[in-house]
Order: sequence, then structure tokens, then C-alpha cells
Amino acid sequence: MNKKDFYYDLPESLIAQTPVYPRDSSRLMVYDRGADSVSHEHFYDITKYLKKGDLLVVNRTRVLPARIYAKKTGSGGAMEFLLLKRLEKDLWECLVKPGKRAKIGAEFEVGEGLLRARVEGITEEGNRLVRFIYEGVFEAVLEKVGEMPLPPYIKRKLSDSERYQTVYSKEAGSAAAPTAGLHFTPELLARLREMGVEIAEVLLHVGLGTFRPVKEENLENHVMHSEHYCVPLEAAEKINAAKREGRRVIAVGTTSVRTLESVADEKGFLRAAEGDTQIFIYPPYRFRCVDALITNFHLPESTLIMLVSALMTREKTLELYETAVAEHYRFFSFGDAMMII
Repeated sequence: MNKKDFYYDLPESLIAQTPVYPRDSSRLMVYDRGADSVSHEHFYDITKYLKKGDLLVVNRTRVLPARIYAKKTGSGGAMEFLLLKRLEKDLWECLVKPGKRAKIGAEFEVGEGLLRARVEGITEEGNRLVRFIYEGVFEAVLEKVGEMPLPPYIKRKLSDSERYQTVYSKEAGSAAAPTAGLHFTPELLARLREMGVEIAEVLLHVGLGTFRPVKEENLENHVMHSEHYCVPLEAAEKINAAKREGRRVIAVGTTSVRTLESVADEKGFLRAAEGDTQIFIYPPYRFRCVDALITNFHLPESTLIMLVSALMTREKTLELYETAVAEHYRFFSFGDAMMII
């Protein structure tokens, strides 16, 4: 398949710039594959489409305040670091701007000396390997000096950074939010548990590669970015029990899908595992573990819309995206949601 097969026209006015309040008041398009039917709801209506025994799999990652503004030691030249991936305790792969100031050996200061940075290497893609020097706990220092790394299509700053975190986020390490989970509130999750819906937590630290355009025209030539995942034993046991008993495994977000499908065997069963995944899901991929998906509306020609197309065909995906545009749904990270059952 080709990249252009996943293009659709999107008016800029439909790109959501701010989140809705409360979280679960966003709109929800529900597509029933068996009945080939579409329903238009609000996210709090998801209770109508879930039932006792369903298992929701959520990504418990937490977004780091990963954008850091620094000054070059000596000259005072401005520098921006964007943390992408932790390689060692204090060594990170980073995007830098402007690159000409980030030569190997260059040093920078952040927040009046709270944090120092030294460039130690350059990757093949041009990203920098940066060593950070500080006192105390890195995450605590980052909370003081870093900013939330909102996607490039969001032009407004957030007044509340927690709105770019899921309510169940626990483990910091992502450069972007697993946005399908942003629609859940503690009250909605409690209501689902009361209904008998189970919840399993996995982990995938989202990298900025999720926003990078596919450059190769032929999808078979595209190399997927690598992201760190963890499937704890408790989650694997819950998922395996659901598969054995014929209950639905419903992934909340494409990051949960990539985690489950990276670990599942041919029959859809999982083992507790941790590692890095570069899985690239696009038609005609056969899903082994995931039965249904809750997701947002994604960028044209992105790996995310390709994953969704693998679950309900490219033609149906583009048809429903056209419907979403006509119905003025809000798109991307702070936008509305879709449920595919």
C-alpha cells in the first residue's frame, strides 16, 4: 500500500486547540463492524457500548515536561531541548533547536543552574545525545524547569498541564500523551467498574515519532520509530483470562494496541514482558489480541490512521473520517473520540 492511500482533506478549523471540560463531554463516534452502523454520541455514553466482562486496556504512561529552554555556557545563546528517549540514567536522546549550537562537547545551563546539559553525541537522524547534570531527582528538577511538549499543531498554551495527562497516568517517560485516554474521568471509570468492566494497565512511553510524517511512499519501506513498553504480570493474567473466556479485549488508544500486539502470540495470549517495539500496523494486518478500539481522529497519512484502517479497512476508515468532517467533529490530540467495536 502507498502513503497517499491514507490521505483525507481536513479543514484547519477542525483541529482542536483546547480540551473540553469535563473530559467525558467530548463527542464519540461509534462504528459497529458487525452491523456496519454508525452512532453519534458523547463520550460519557460509552457505557451503552460496554458490558460486564469487557476488559479495557489502558496505557499508564505519564508525559514528561520534556521541552527545556537553555542558554549556552559562555555565549548565552538560546537553545531548546526536547527529550525523546532515556538511554541511560542521565543520558537522553533529544531534538535540539538550533542544531548549529549543539556540537559535541557544547554545554548549556537551565533554570539558573538547576540543570546543566552537555552534548555527547549525534545520531544518524541528527538528534543529540545529551548528558544532564543536576542535584537530587531528575524528574523533580524537570518539573521545575521543563514545559509540556504539546504537538506542533496545537498553537495555544495550556492553563492546566494536567489536562494533557490521563487521570490514570502513573509512570513518567512520554514525550506525548496517549490521547484516547484523555476522555476518561475518575467518575466514568468508577461507573464502568460498577458495571463489571475490568481494567488492565500496560505501559508504552510515547515518542515524538508518533507525529513524524511517513516519508516513504511505499509503506513496506517505512521504518517505525522505537518505543519502550512493559506488560506487567497482572495485566497479562487479566488479558489471558479474558481471551480464554471469550470476553472482549478493548484497547484504549493506538499505544495500547501496539503494546498488546507486540507481545501477543498467534492465539492472542500474552506473557509478562518489557522491551522496545517498532511494530508497524497497517492493512492487511491480522489482529491477534485486540477485539475493539477506542481512539481519536488522526492525521492524514500518519501511522495512526493506518493502524485504525487495519482494524476496519482503509475504505471504511476514510468514509467515516469524511463523515466526521461533515459532522464537525474535533480532530487530533484534544479532539473527539471514535470507538470501533
